[in-house]
Amino acid sequence: MSTSIMCSKSSKYISQYPEVAFGLTIISGCQNFLNPPGFDQYKRKLLRRMRKRETLAEITERIEIYDRFFKSFGYECPLPKHLKRTVNSGFPRYNLMVDAHFMSEMCAGILVAVTDYDHFDGGLTLDLAEENEICRGMGQRDLLTKEGEIVLRDEKEIVCVLCQGADEKTRVGEDTINVLFYAYAVPGIDERYLKEGLTIAAETMSEFGQGFIAGVEIF
Repeated sequence: MSTSIMCSKSSKYISQYPEVAFGLTIISGCQNFLNPPGFDQYKRKLLRRMRKRETLAEITERIEIYDRFFKSFGYECPLPKHLKRTVNSGFPRYNLMVDAHFMSEMCAGILVAVTDYDHFDGGLTLDLAEENEICRGMGQRDLLTKEGEIVLRDEKEIVCVLCQGADEKTRVGEDTINVLFYAYAVPGIDERYLKEGLTIAAETMSEFGQGFIAGVEIF
């Protein structure tokens, strides 16, 4: 398989958000283990680093930037609740791919999606939505866009609405072997934090999911 994906920004997106980055990483040939050997110790190490006072203050500041951006479109950002839960109780345990997603979000203070690379239809475009476009969200619920919302499209349809969530089509499962993590910045978030978070996700999947990292790309 090809381990690179075409990604571009529409003219509408560039006009509205000229300095706002987007990043992705593909890890191929993975296994989506439930709890591989050594993973708990690895998570605890990252958690200790994340909970350090100065680091946590910086993460909290970035998450507040996302929260204000979500609220400007009338949505609740999930990151503040995730952060509170992680600080109090540690990283959640689902499966390796979903856990890697949470760890990358919380350790870098950014918004990350975890998806099955093989379920996309062609290349990706970061774009702004028209009023009342439909995305088939997780659980087959319809996500209805507002004009100007940031969306991610493949060559067939919207696959994620930034403030509302990713679609059902690209959800990871037990049979996912090629995983794509992508990360959104919003105004005020520097691209280096996208690279930091996506690198955590990629290295986690390489070490514990036995995958091959095709690089971390920032657009």
